[in-house]
Amino acid sequence: MSNYMEYNDTIAFHPGYYIKEIVDESGLTQEDFAKRLDTTPKNLSLLIRGEQSLSIDIAMKLSRMIGTSVTYWLNLQNAYDTLIAEFKSDEELAEERKVFDNLDYKFFRENYGLPDLPRQKDKQIEEVRKFLNVATLTVLKRKDMAVSFRSAMENLTEASTVKANAMVQIATNIALRTQASKFNKKKFEEKVSYALTLTQNHTEFYPLIRKAFLEAGVIFVIMPNIAGSRTNGATKKIGNNIMLMVNDRRLNADSFWFTLFHEIGHIMNGDYGISFEKETGEQEEAANHFAEDSLIPKEYYQDFVRQGEFDLQAIKKFANKINRDPGIVLGRLQNDKKVDYNDYTMNSLRHKYKVRMGF
Repeated sequence: MSNYMEYNDTIAFHPGYYIKEIVDESGLTQEDFAKRLDTTPKNLSLLIRGEQSLSIDIAMKLSRMIGTSVTYWLNLQNAYDTLIAEFKSDEELAEERKVFDNLDYKFFRENYGLPDLPRQKDKQIEEVRKFLNVATLTVLKRKDMAVSFRSAMENLTEASTVKANAMVQIATNIALRTQASKFNKKKFEEKVSYALTLTQNHTEFYPLIRKAFLEAGVIFVIMPNIAGSRTNGATKKIGNNIMLMVNDRRLNADSFWFTLFHEIGHIMNGDYGISFEKETGEQEEAANHFAEDSLIPKEYYQDFVRQGEFDLQAIKKFANKINRDPGIVLGRLQNDKKVDYNDYTMNSLRHKYKVRMGF
């Protein structure tokens, strides 16, 4: 490391640069000078090479030995450190620009009211950094940044990692601003049972579920999706609470409720992290089974399948029997290849929710 720094037409000298001049002019060896300064030769050598910052102790000893002020030496160190910090900040910004290329500023502007800054990339980066409450956007590249990525996800690109982490960071910040009771698993189980009674309430289910879950210590957030995130949902412990996030790309009745109960399954199993599309593994399978059996009780579903009638009226009748939205039953039958996804006679059962998301 050099004992001076040149950057942006500015030069700053490490205190060691001046200490070397003083040593050379003294006629003493570095070892003798170190002894007079009441430090070790190694420490002095590190200072002279600019490999160690000047401590207040050494600044004080230099001032006594040479007759300069302590402030003089500390100001030299501060000027050098400031230029180094400016250099590193610009280096960091260059890396942030690469990460930012994976995000769309329009998403933040339209969904969260960030200012319109056309063609001002660095200003946009500053706004997103501040909004996400991170020191640098480069942290979004880390797979352990917000919550665990449950599997290795070997084919997960850096772009998807950045987008998934950004979504979870937003949801986490929302949760941090939300008042909720302390998490109580037994009470949460009761609220989950209540949520199952709302599958046919297409307009008010979200605020009702959100309020109920808050009483059990679970903060339920529906996030606008960032295209390419490959996420379905996420769960995270936050103090005495749990954040439960799903995104709005799966707002068809069947997929929304399955995604929600999949994440609830992870909470019930004490397993927190991000759920990605097409993810496999024991934890994902357990959450899938929880969602399936919660939404359609296993014994009822098996009896229904044995009857072998899957027309429109049969599905409606069965859905009414178990008090579920018919779209949930249709989705399960399609997943189990009992009904074709392209069967137009089932269109009346398909419903896409419109949810007004708070933040």
